[in-house]
Amino acid sequence: MILYNPQCTIPLIDFGILIPIQYDKQERVYQALKEGPLAMWPESKWHRVPSCTGIGREDLLRAHTPSYVDRLFSPSIEKEALRTFELVDSSGAYHRYDPSQAKRPLSDLLTRALAIVEGTYETCLIALEEGFAYFLGGGMHHAVPDYGSGFCLVNDLVIALRKIQAQGKIQRAWIIDVDAHKGDGTAVITYKDPTIRTLSIHMAHGWPLDAPEYDVQGRYNPSHTPSDIDIGIDSGEEPLYIPKLKEGLQQMERFGLPDLALVVDGSDPYEKDELASTRPLALSEEALLERDLLIYQFLMERNIPSAWVMAGGYGKESWKIYVNFLGRVLPERLRKSHNH
Repeated sequence: MILYNPQCTIPLIDFGILIPIQYDKQERVYQALKEGPLAMWPESKWHRVPSCTGIGREDLLRAHTPSYVDRLFSPSIEKEALRTFELVDSSGAYHRYDPSQAKRPLSDLLTRALAIVEGTYETCLIALEEGFAYFLGGGMHHAVPDYGSGFCLVNDLVIALRKIQAQGKIQRAWIIDVDAHKGDGTAVITYKDPTIRTLSIHMAHGWPLDAPEYDVQGRYNPSHTPSDIDIGIDSGEEPLYIPKLKEGLQQMERFGLPDLALVVDGSDPYEKDELASTRPLALSEEALLERDLLIYQFLMERNIPSAWVMAGGYGKESWKIYVNFLGRVLPERLRKSHNH
């Protein structure tokens, strides 16, 4: 099942933010599937429209500090957005940001973030019902308890899982993060939480790990907080990516199988990704399909329901990675359910 609601995708260019995220990435994935691998199936069989509303302050408190949540719901939201999207450089000048191009105020980024959290939450619920669900959106894994970071205002992954835990629908969950960048915010928020186990396979060097562990004032850099399993891949180690991921998934089993796995399915390790900070990791289109199928089959074989979110993917080519994977697994699932 695919969750997609064009009403919930507010393109960053509408805010004057000039990061190379294609505004129509989700739409392209959706249309390519509808006209290609899923053309013979009625949309009602494979598409749900998430509501994009229903997440509020009390939900954000499941992962974030009261002081940060207060700032988000106040005029300080503009300042938080400038920081989260890195729109001001160290000299105070605008960076990848042109307010004159903005059609919406930066404060509307909170509305967008809340819609994304709801999409991730509903994807988890449908995964529990059907075994597999994929949200065209989500994956804000850099937000830490008391501030946003790396284009992530809040952490939809942990908020969604903790909400479902609080509702008694699951007890234990895994987060499997294959975005190019380490899932640092998720590691910080779930540190010492044995009910949510985390695996992150990412670039061994570069953002967010390039800053030292302690700054000159001796303050700890939370990006260095370990996930339960961290797998750093150096430039040139791409051939080791799949074997290392396979090994990492097997290690996750020692924590006991979860009631739900949430997969942070970034396409930004792709060799054609256009975000400068992803260059150290360059996987081929074939390797990324192998990656996604490996995770999918690993979870299926163990009857672990899986919810997937898009996470990072930048530039004109990133949408293809999602179509390759979904175009392979969805027709197979639809045929099986049709035959039952």
